[in-house]
Amino acid sequence: TIHNLTGKPVAFAGRILNSTAKAPKYINSPESEIYHKSRILYGAYFAQRAMRQQDECILVEGYTDVISLHQGGIENVVASSGTSLTVEQVRLIRRFTPNIKILYDGDEAGKKAALRGLDIALEQDMNVRVVLLPEKEDPDSYLQQVGATAFQEYIEEQSKDFILFKTQVLATDAGADPVRKTALIKDIVASIALIPDPIKRSLYIKECASIVEVGEEVLINELNAQVRRLLGKRRQEKEREERAAQRQEDHEAVETQTVEKPKVATSSELVRHRYEREIARILIASGGQIFDKEEQITVAEFILSHIEEELAAFESPIYRKVAELCLDLLLDKTPLSTNYFLQHEEESIRNLAIELIHSPYEFSPGWEEREIYLTTQKAPELNYVQESVEAVDRLKYEKIEKLMEQNQQLLQEARSETAPEEILRRMKIHHKLLEQKALLAKRLGLVVGPR
Repeated sequence: TIHNLTGKPVAFAGRILNSTAKAPKYINSPESEIYHKSRILYGAYFAQRAMRQQDECILVEGYTDVISLHQGGIENVVASSGTSLTVEQVRLIRRFTPNIKILYDGDEAGKKAALRGLDIALEQDMNVRVVLLPEKEDPDSYLQQVGATAFQEYIEEQSKDFILFKTQVLATDAGADPVRKTALIKDIVASIALIPDPIKRSLYIKECASIVEVGEEVLINELNAQVRRLLGKRRQEKEREERAAQRQEDHEAVETQTVEKPKVATSSELVRHRYEREIARILIASGGQIFDKEEQITVAEFILSHIEEELAAFESPIYRKVAELCLDLLLDKTPLSTNYFLQHEEESIRNLAIELIHSPYEFSPGWEEREIYLTTQKAPELNYVQESVEAVDRLKYEKIEKLMEQNQQLLQEARSETAPEEILRRMKIHHKLLEQKALLAKRLGLVVGPR
């Protein structure tokens, strides 16, 4: 069973036992609204406390490796659900620790795998170490062979810094060939350029220059060029996002307050950060309130169980921080209250809490004492159930709008390149997103406008 971070089952997985079968080793449930394998780490729900306590995450390839290591008492271990490591998965790990140790099988394929796909972790400012197990061994088999104590000693002694490991392996392969050595330097420096910390970059340049036997100034010049290209690329991406946000605001519909009419749900209604802010407000003001009396589910549990997949994609760091703080409290089984945020050690959280819980609308005390409320409006503090449902739906609606925009761009590219199979795939994705959008629009009482 595959669980999300709050412990709820979201999918199932199995392993092919017949080694001769021409099929993937692991089979997962198909992706759904609640299960996106690129955003889930197998075993994360059970490993999160150990990852915090030991300040390290061990990443393995397979589900059976996770199960075996847990049974052996090594609990800070997760698997990447049969996919290459993704940004969302790295961010999930980083919530518990910045240190990640990745175990690979001890064959040539394992060595090659160790060189791929880890730049994503460097870009998120993770401290990445790799461990190559003995030849023909995987984590499960090696643990069964030597026992938990010897296994832990081995991965501690044999772990190597990823950048230095990569440099040593590529330098050995390149030998004295100047062409291959040039490619090696560009490859290594491209990885170093992704590291946000300039001090860490400088130290890596020094170490790598020694390994490849090239002057530091050569690597520094290449690093500066790589960083400039990277910053230019990020600036272009930011400008595209800002232009898209501006187009949304330029088309914002004007709603009259005197005549009630259907709202037209265009992307203009989903102004940047609006619904992330609303989620944060509800969590701070009402997160500890009971959402469902029969199930004894709090507002925070309801919201976080429905937006866990979207949390990594929050654009506002402070609103994401509020949601993550609530999630941490739930996982620690600590009661959630507004005072927690009002008395938080971080000033930015305290100020946000004061700002969000302040309401300009109050009911007359006389009405409240008689428990009489307007037929069209409950007292503000009694709105949290309806607000929670609507806030979750609006956030998901906004996400679908963005996915549709991205898919349209990819569809245009496929058409320009005359790629029939990709065009058909993108059209199917568009149709599926359109169905989800219509369903959410109906729940929200929106009329889907033309696009």
